[in-house]
Amino acid sequence: MIYIIHCSDKPGHLNVRMDTRPEHVAYLDKLNAEGTLKFAGPFLDGEGKPCGSMVAIEAEDGAAAEAIAKADPYALAGLFESVEIRPWNWVFNKPENA
Repeated sequence: MIYIIHCSDKPGHLNVRMDTRPEHVAYLDKLNAEGTLKFAGPFLDGEGKPCGSMVAIEAEDGAAAEAIAKADPYALAGLFESVEIRPWNWVFNKPENA
């Protein structure tokens, strides 16, 4: 099942995001190499600066998705004000159907 991890940054924590970005990207690269990562990217504020994240992963269940989310270096650095994890059904434009 695909799970969407929707994260909102704490206000005023752009420096935490930027300082931790190399470790975060390496973590996502690892998930991608394992076939776990489906897609990911930051949400942007009105000025075009990152203010949150959306990460789509393949996981066995909600507990596995939560473990992946908690291991993200951004989460470990305390960047997020909130994290929501929800199962998601990819209906349109699935790459394997292209």
